[in-house]
Amino acid sequence: MDYGLVLPSMGDDATRDGIEAAAELAERHGFSDVWGTDHILVDRGAADDYGRIYEIVTTLAWVAGRFRTVRVGASVVIAPMRNAVLLAKELATLDDLSEGRLIVGLGAGWNTVEFANLAMADRFHVRGPYLEETVALFRHLWSGSREPFNGRFHQFDDFVFGPLPRRGADLPIWIGGRNEKALERVGRIADAYHSSATSPASFAERIPIVRAAAEAAGRPMPRLSGRVRVELDSEGPAGFYTMHGSPAEVAGEIRKYAELGVDHLALAFPERDRASLTRSIERFVGEVVPLV
Repeated sequence: MDYGLVLPSMGDDATRDGIEAAAELAERHGFSDVWGTDHILVDRGAADDYGRIYEIVTTLAWVAGRFRTVRVGASVVIAPMRNAVLLAKELATLDDLSEGRLIVGLGAGWNTVEFANLAMADRFHVRGPYLEETVALFRHLWSGSREPFNGRFHQFDDFVFGPLPRRGADLPIWIGGRNEKALERVGRIADAYHSSATSPASFAERIPIVRAAAEAAGRPMPRLSGRVRVELDSEGPAGFYTMHGSPAEVAGEIRKYAELGVDHLALAFPERDRASLTRSIERFVGEVVPLV
């Protein structure tokens, strides 16, 4: 299993020191990547989770500039809440400056109030098509093509784009989502499926949908990744899937993912301060990983 670490970049207790500590721990313990979370202007009902949240592209750029080996990933950028051309430029710049260490995670979004707060209430209703066009636009610009782009939301024929990502149009794009349309989208256009808070049993139900869409599009099966919360020696929060319990129980859940073909897990630990985060990650690495 390939492990990533979700940065503690959201919540009232999210701090620069906690983000830095997480990135340091990820590099020290051999995590492949670190992941940011995206929201911009949520309603008060979502404030406990996302009221205080560090902007994702800025945060990933800061981490990539301070740490030299760990990859940086977006889990996930809500593409329809952004200008796709500007986002293409930001991500290409980040990938170039980080020497090819970016993983582009994208999603369609779910919060209608947040879209309205950003003066994009109408876009919420076309967020799926906008996301798909964003992916096509990214790959067009990142390839270095000078051909016109004629989409539903974007049209341009007189343009110059640079710098290109280090991997050009092959910069990996991972897509999240859980309904059937989102899963089919993954199979048709994504390099990986990046789930969130999804148990192995629920994940198993989604894989055939992704695979069928990929086969119908004549594409290889996307890679499978899960973002999942970890709470050792805890019963876990009600109604929210978490890998919890003893080290043996958590290792057993990871093996269930692996049996499905999931080969990457982005781990979110509840701790935010440096000392507590260090203890939890060191326990995971020392007590859980050897049992997987």
